[in-house]
Amino acid sequence: MTEWEMMLAGLPQNDRAPELEARRMVAKRLFRAYNKTTEEESAVREKIKKQLFRHVGKNVFIEPDFICEMGNNISIGDDTFFNFGCIIFDMGEVTIGKNVMFCPRVGIYTTNHAFDPAERIQNIVVSKPIYIGDRVWVAADVKILQGVTIGDDSIIGAGSVVTHDIPAGVIAAGNPCRVLRKITEADKWTDG
Repeated sequence: MTEWEMMLAGLPQNDRAPELEARRMVAKRLFRAYNKTTEEESAVREKIKKQLFRHVGKNVFIEPDFICEMGNNISIGDDTFFNFGCIIFDMGEVTIGKNVMFCPRVGIYTTNHAFDPAERIQNIVVSKPIYIGDRVWVAADVKILQGVTIGDDSIIGAGSVVTHDIPAGVIAAGNPCRVLRKITEADKWTDG
């Protein structure tokens, strides 16, 4: 089994393996090229996004400076927005639904280093997927950790650290992030 296959299977792997480093270099070239573009270069941005990500939907807007680790482990649904300075460490798969909003400096981290110091100095890591449902709003400076699922329509409050699953249709915040309450009809600001 290759290091890449072990990574995708959620097995311990060498984070510094040459095949993983080579994939990182491709991603770095692509996200750096993307970050040098402007809004007027939408065709160039679209081309880079299609090369960088496993799947990218329609009307996905990403503000610079965007950073990812592999890129090709990320799937993004239609009409999703990334504000400035978002980071995705995607050694594990990251699936993002439709109409998702990320505020500035959101971090998504699928990988954890070994707890055992002897394994850690050998660059052993384990990656687990992250799933973010449709119409989720992730506020500024949120950190989402490996293995987490965030359900459709939920809101994650600013500065939260999401360490476990968050159900659909709730407001959650804190460190560690916890459900505060359900989103209800009383939360509507308009009649629409």
